[in-house]
Amino acid sequence: MIEHAPVGVAVAQFAPGADAEANLFAIRVLAERAVERGASVVVFPEYSSYFSEPMGQDLVDHAESLGGAFVQYLAGVAQELGIHVAAGLVERTEAPSKFANTIVVLSPEAELVARYRKQHLYDAFGQKESDWVVPGELDDPELFEVGGLRFGIQTCYDIRFPEVTRRIVDAGADVVLVPAEWVRGPLKEHHWRTLVTARAIENTIYMAAADHAPPTGVGNSMLIDPSGTQLAGIGTETDVAVGFASASMIAEVRAINPALHLRRYAVVPLTGSTD
Repeated sequence: MIEHAPVGVAVAQFAPGADAEANLFAIRVLAERAVERGASVVVFPEYSSYFSEPMGQDLVDHAESLGGAFVQYLAGVAQELGIHVAAGLVERTEAPSKFANTIVVLSPEAELVARYRKQHLYDAFGQKESDWVVPGELDDPELFEVGGLRFGIQTCYDIRFPEVTRRIVDAGADVVLVPAEWVRGPLKEHHWRTLVTARAIENTIYMAAADHAPPTGVGNSMLIDPSGTQLAGIGTETDVAVGFASASMIAEVRAINPALHLRRYAVVPLTGSTD
Protein backbone atom coordinates (compact mmCIF):
# COMPACT_ATOMS: atom_id res chain seq x y z
CA MET A 1 0.00 0.00 0.00
CA ILE A 2 1.40 3.38 -1.04
CA GLU A 3 1.59 5.93 1.75
CA HIS A 4 0.50 9.36 0.54
CA ALA A 5 1.05 12.69 2.23
CA PRO A 6 -2.09 14.39 3.57
CA VAL A 7 -3.95 16.41 0.94
CA GLY A 8 -4.61 20.09 1.59
CA VAL A 9 -8.31 20.82 1.05
CA ALA A 10 -9.57 24.40 1.03
CA VAL A 11 -13.08 25.75 1.41
CA ALA A 12 -13.29 29.14 -0.30
CA GLN A 13 -16.07 31.45 0.86
CA PHE A 14 -17.30 34.55 -0.96
CA ALA A 15 -20.59 36.06 -2.12
CA PRO A 16 -20.97 35.54 -5.88
CA GLY A 17 -23.12 38.18 -7.56
CA ALA A 18 -24.36 39.51 -10.86
CA ASP A 19 -20.94 40.87 -11.86
CA ALA A 20 -19.34 37.86 -13.56
CA GLU A 21 -15.94 39.54 -13.81
CA ALA A 22 -15.94 40.29 -10.09
CA ASN A 23 -16.74 36.64 -9.41
CA LEU A 24 -13.76 35.54 -11.50
CA PHE A 25 -11.49 37.98 -9.71
CA ALA A 26 -12.61 36.69 -6.29
CA ILE A 27 -11.99 33.10 -7.38
CA ARG A 28 -8.47 33.95 -8.52
CA VAL A 29 -7.59 35.78 -5.29
CA LEU A 30 -8.99 33.06 -3.05
CA ALA A 31 -7.40 30.24 -5.05
CA GLU A 32 -4.00 31.89 -4.75
CA ARG A 33 -4.53 32.35 -1.02
CA ALA A 34 -5.52 28.69 -0.67
CA VAL A 35 -2.37 27.53 -2.43
CA GLU A 36 -0.24 29.74 -0.19
CA ARG A 37 -1.82 27.93 2.76
CA GLY A 38 -1.07 24.48 1.36
CA ALA A 39 -4.18 23.49 -0.59
CA SER A 40 -4.19 21.04 -3.50
CA VAL A 41 -8.00 21.05 -3.82
CA VAL A 42 -10.13 24.19 -3.56
CA VAL A 43 -13.92 24.12 -3.42
CA PHE A 44 -15.92 27.27 -4.14
CA PRO A 45 -19.65 27.88 -3.55
CA GLU A 46 -22.67 26.96 -5.61
CA TYR A 47 -23.55 29.61 -8.24
CA SER A 48 -19.95 30.87 -8.33
CA SER A 49 -20.25 31.89 -11.98
CA TYR A 50 -23.29 34.13 -11.50
CA PHE A 51 -25.93 34.76 -8.84
CA SER A 52 -28.81 37.13 -8.27
CA GLU A 53 -31.63 37.20 -5.76
CA PRO A 54 -34.50 36.58 -6.22
CA MET A 55 -33.87 33.88 -8.81
CA GLY A 56 -35.15 34.85 -12.25
CA GLN A 57 -34.64 35.13 -15.99
CA ASP A 58 -31.27 36.86 -15.66
CA LEU A 59 -29.77 33.60 -14.39
CA VAL A 60 -31.05 31.83 -17.50
CA ASP A 61 -29.63 34.63 -19.64
CA HIS A 62 -26.19 34.27 -18.03
CA ALA A 63 -26.04 30.48 -18.26
CA GLU A 64 -22.98 29.04 -20.01
CA SER A 65 -21.99 25.73 -21.53
CA LEU A 66 -19.39 23.38 -20.05
CA GLY A 67 -17.02 24.73 -22.67
CA GLY A 68 -17.82 28.37 -21.91
CA ALA A 69 -15.79 31.23 -20.51
CA PHE A 70 -16.28 30.37 -16.83
CA VAL A 71 -15.07 26.78 -17.14
CA GLN A 72 -12.18 27.90 -19.34
CA TYR A 73 -11.20 30.44 -16.70
CA LEU A 74 -11.28 27.81 -13.95
CA ALA A 75 -9.17 25.55 -16.13
CA GLY A 76 -6.59 28.30 -16.44
CA VAL A 77 -6.52 28.91 -12.69
CA ALA A 78 -6.23 25.19 -11.95
CA GLN A 79 -3.40 24.75 -14.45
CA GLU A 80 -1.47 27.84 -13.40
CA LEU A 81 -1.68 27.04 -9.68
CA GLY A 82 -1.36 23.25 -10.05
CA ILE A 83 -4.56 22.46 -8.14
CA HIS A 84 -8.02 20.94 -8.55
CA VAL A 85 -10.77 23.57 -8.50
CA ALA A 86 -14.47 22.84 -7.89
CA ALA A 87 -17.08 25.58 -8.35
CA GLY A 88 -20.72 26.15 -9.16
CA LEU A 89 -21.74 26.94 -12.74
CA VAL A 90 -25.06 28.24 -14.04
CA GLU A 91 -25.15 25.83 -16.98
CA ARG A 92 -27.10 26.35 -20.20
CA THR A 93 -29.62 23.64 -21.07
CA GLU A 94 -31.94 22.86 -23.96
CA ALA A 95 -34.87 24.21 -21.96
CA PRO A 96 -35.36 27.85 -23.05
CA SER A 97 -36.43 29.10 -19.61
CA LYS A 98 -34.33 26.95 -17.28
CA PHE A 99 -30.70 26.19 -16.47
CA ALA A 100 -28.80 23.42 -14.68
CA ASN A 101 -27.22 24.04 -11.29
CA THR A 102 -23.90 22.36 -12.02
CA ILE A 103 -20.65 21.80 -10.15
CA VAL A 104 -17.53 21.44 -12.29
CA VAL A 105 -14.07 20.23 -11.27
CA LEU A 106 -10.97 21.26 -13.24
CA SER A 107 -7.61 19.55 -12.85
CA PRO A 108 -4.03 20.89 -12.93
CA GLU A 109 -3.99 19.64 -16.55
CA ALA A 110 -6.88 22.03 -17.29
CA GLU A 111 -9.23 19.09 -17.84
CA LEU A 112 -12.85 18.82 -16.73
CA VAL A 113 -12.50 15.71 -14.55
CA ALA A 114 -15.93 15.66 -12.87
CA ARG A 115 -19.28 17.41 -12.96
CA TYR A 116 -22.42 17.15 -10.90
CA ARG A 117 -25.87 18.57 -11.58
CA LYS A 118 -27.88 19.27 -8.44
CA GLN A 119 -30.40 16.49 -7.90
CA HIS A 120 -32.61 17.86 -5.11
CA LEU A 121 -33.86 21.36 -5.90
CA TYR A 122 -34.55 23.90 -3.18
CA ASP A 123 -38.35 23.88 -3.15
CA ALA A 124 -38.50 24.58 0.57
CA PHE A 125 -38.48 27.36 3.17
CA GLY A 126 -40.66 29.50 0.91
CA GLN A 127 -38.49 29.19 -2.20
CA LYS A 128 -38.89 27.21 -5.42
CA GLU A 129 -35.66 26.59 -7.30
CA SER A 130 -37.45 24.22 -9.69
CA ASP A 131 -39.15 27.20 -11.36
CA TRP A 132 -35.79 27.95 -12.98
CA VAL A 133 -33.59 24.87 -12.61
CA VAL A 134 -33.62 21.47 -14.31
CA PRO A 135 -32.87 18.72 -11.76
CA GLY A 136 -29.86 16.51 -12.42
CA GLU A 137 -30.28 12.95 -13.58
CA LEU A 138 -29.56 10.20 -11.06
CA ASP A 139 -26.29 9.34 -12.78
CA ASP A 140 -23.50 7.31 -11.21
CA PRO A 141 -21.31 9.57 -9.04
CA GLU A 142 -18.27 11.05 -10.78
CA LEU A 143 -15.09 10.87 -8.69
CA PHE A 144 -11.60 12.28 -9.13
CA GLU A 145 -8.40 11.39 -7.31
CA VAL A 146 -5.80 13.58 -5.63
CA GLY A 147 -2.91 12.24 -3.57
CA GLY A 148 -4.46 8.80 -3.19
CA LEU A 149 -7.83 10.15 -1.98
CA ARG A 150 -11.02 9.95 -4.04
CA PHE A 151 -13.26 13.00 -4.11
CA GLY A 152 -16.99 13.19 -4.86
CA ILE A 153 -19.45 16.08 -5.25
CA GLN A 154 -22.94 17.07 -4.16
CA THR A 155 -24.71 20.42 -3.84
CA CYS A 156 -26.30 22.43 -1.03
CA TYR A 157 -29.89 21.17 -0.47
CA ASP A 158 -28.73 17.63 -1.37
CA ILE A 159 -27.11 17.54 2.08
CA ARG A 160 -30.58 17.15 3.64
CA PHE A 161 -30.86 13.76 1.90
CA PRO A 162 -28.36 11.39 3.56
CA GLU A 163 -28.72 8.82 0.79
CA VAL A 164 -26.99 11.20 -1.65
CA THR A 165 -23.77 11.23 0.34
CA ARG A 166 -24.01 7.50 1.06
CA ARG A 167 -24.32 6.74 -2.65
CA ILE A 168 -21.20 8.80 -3.36
CA VAL A 169 -19.34 6.97 -0.59
CA ASP A 170 -20.51 3.62 -1.97
CA ALA A 171 -18.90 4.66 -5.26
CA GLY A 172 -15.59 5.01 -3.40
CA ALA A 173 -15.34 8.62 -2.19
CA ASP A 174 -13.12 9.49 0.76
CA VAL A 175 -13.92 13.21 0.64
CA VAL A 176 -17.17 14.83 -0.48
CA LEU A 177 -17.18 18.44 -1.66
CA VAL A 178 -20.35 20.46 -1.03
CA PRO A 179 -20.60 23.79 -2.85
CA ALA A 180 -23.62 25.60 -1.41
CA GLU A 181 -25.72 28.73 -1.26
CA TRP A 182 -27.27 27.97 2.13
CA VAL A 183 -29.85 30.70 2.57
CA ARG A 184 -30.03 32.54 5.88
CA GLY A 185 -33.07 32.11 8.13
CA PRO A 186 -34.18 30.92 11.57
CA LEU A 187 -31.99 28.01 12.71
CA LYS A 188 -30.44 27.68 9.25
CA GLU A 189 -26.85 28.00 10.53
CA HIS A 190 -27.63 25.19 12.98
CA HIS A 191 -29.09 23.01 10.23
CA TRP A 192 -26.05 23.63 8.02
CA ARG A 193 -23.44 22.73 10.60
CA THR A 194 -25.42 19.77 11.94
CA LEU A 195 -26.11 18.20 8.54
CA VAL A 196 -22.58 18.60 7.18
CA THR A 197 -21.14 17.13 10.37
CA ALA A 198 -23.64 14.26 10.41
CA ARG A 199 -22.79 13.27 6.84
CA ALA A 200 -19.10 13.07 7.84
CA ILE A 201 -19.76 11.01 10.98
CA GLU A 202 -22.22 8.51 9.52
CA ASN A 203 -20.05 7.85 6.46
CA THR A 204 -16.65 8.16 8.21
CA ILE A 205 -15.38 10.52 5.50
CA TYR A 206 -14.23 14.11 5.12
CA MET A 207 -16.82 16.75 4.17
CA ALA A 208 -15.66 20.03 2.62
CA ALA A 209 -18.57 22.47 2.46
CA ALA A 210 -18.23 25.95 0.92
CA ASP A 211 -21.08 28.43 1.30
CA HIS A 212 -21.81 31.99 0.19
CA ALA A 213 -20.74 34.70 2.58
CA PRO A 214 -23.59 36.86 3.96
CA PRO A 215 -25.90 38.63 3.38
CA THR A 216 -27.63 35.82 1.45
CA GLY A 217 -25.68 32.80 2.67
CA VAL A 218 -24.94 31.79 6.25
CA GLY A 219 -21.19 31.49 5.66
CA ASN A 220 -19.67 28.98 8.08
CA SER A 221 -17.79 27.06 5.39
CA MET A 222 -15.96 24.11 6.92
CA LEU A 223 -13.87 20.97 6.55
CA ILE A 224 -15.06 18.14 8.82
CA ASP A 225 -13.03 14.98 9.42
CA PRO A 226 -14.39 11.39 9.64
CA SER A 227 -14.85 11.64 13.41
CA GLY A 228 -16.97 14.79 13.09
CA THR A 229 -14.24 17.21 14.15
CA GLN A 230 -13.95 20.53 12.34
CA LEU A 231 -10.42 20.83 10.96
CA ALA A 232 -10.86 24.23 9.33
CA GLY A 233 -13.62 26.80 9.10
CA ILE A 234 -14.65 30.34 8.29
CA GLY A 235 -17.16 32.59 10.02
CA THR A 236 -18.99 35.10 7.85
CA GLU A 237 -16.08 36.77 6.09
CA THR A 238 -14.71 36.27 2.58
CA ASP A 239 -11.72 33.96 3.02
CA VAL A 240 -10.33 30.46 2.60
CA ALA A 241 -9.71 27.83 5.26
CA VAL A 242 -7.39 24.88 4.68
CA GLY A 243 -7.26 21.51 6.42
CA PHE A 244 -5.49 18.27 5.59
CA ALA A 245 -7.18 14.98 4.71
CA SER A 246 -5.46 11.62 4.93
CA ALA A 247 -6.27 7.99 4.21
CA SER A 248 -4.69 6.98 7.51
CA MET A 249 -7.17 9.10 9.46
CA ILE A 250 -10.08 7.49 7.63
CA ALA A 251 -8.67 4.04 8.41
CA GLU A 252 -8.20 4.89 12.09
CA VAL A 253 -11.76 6.15 12.48
CA ARG A 254 -13.23 3.17 10.62
CA ALA A 255 -11.32 0.73 12.81
CA ILE A 256 -13.09 2.23 15.83
CA ASN A 257 -16.42 2.94 14.14
CA PRO A 258 -17.01 0.40 11.32
CA ALA A 259 -20.47 1.80 10.54
CA LEU A 260 -20.20 1.33 6.79
CA HIS A 261 -19.29 -2.34 7.27
CA LEU A 262 -22.03 -2.97 9.81
CA ARG A 263 -24.94 -1.39 7.93
CA ARG A 264 -27.74 -3.59 6.61
CA TYR A 265 -29.33 -1.34 3.99
CA ALA A 266 -28.26 -0.25 0.52
CA VAL A 267 -29.17 2.97 -1.29
CA VAL A 268 -31.29 2.49 -4.41
CA PRO A 269 -32.62 5.40 -6.52
CA LEU A 270 -36.42 5.65 -6.55
CA THR A 271 -36.35 6.15 -10.31
CA GLY A 272 -33.87 6.62 -13.11
CA SER A 273 -35.63 9.76 -14.32
CA THR A 274 -36.14 13.22 -12.89
CA ASP A 275 -39.93 13.22 -13.36
